[in-house]
Amino acid sequence: MSWSLKEAMKRTGMLKEGHFLLSSGRHSRQYLQCALLLQYPHDAEQTGRELASLFQDEAIDVVVGPALGGVIIAHEVARALNVRCLFTERKNGEMQLRRGFTIQPNERVLIIEDVVTTGGSVREVIDVLQGMQANIVGIGSIFNRSGREDLFGELPYRALQTIEIESQLPEECPLCKQGIPVVKPGSRTS
Repeated sequence: MSWSLKEAMKRTGMLKEGHFLLSSGRHSRQYLQCALLLQYPHDAEQTGRELASLFQDEAIDVVVGPALGGVIIAHEVARALNVRCLFTERKNGEMQLRRGFTIQPNERVLIIEDVVTTGGSVREVIDVLQGMQANIVGIGSIFNRSGREDLFGELPYRALQTIEIESQLPEECPLCKQGIPVVKPGSRTS
């Protein structure tokens, strides 16, 4: 039996229903909890292979993912491509490459994230890598929630699946107006 992302999503229950505060600051009735998918090594490996296949024609030296959501999937993509995997993380609110990780000027880097909504975390990683004179060859994610493929300008962006999940600014959120408590499942500031 062949593996499919759609079936893995159903099996793992990763699409949650409720009232969620997204890392972008927006509110939503649904949340993609990729950790529930990636907790299973087979699903993580298969997802990584599928995502890596979107970039198989690129010469890639290293894969970089933002902590925390991008770490596991970046590792699996790097494994599929047989290259190094690094991750960025925030220190005092600033995205950084730490733990002795280094990027050499002109190294060909692929940025991998689990879910892209506004692209904020990826843009922070781009800034870090550009500051190190890396050659960013593309950006990939499991899910594209942004509704756009040109989110990162000239940098090619590819996702395994585009998914539409409505979100609102807090002041426009109908769930807030109903007094339903909001849950913050993401990792950007916690």
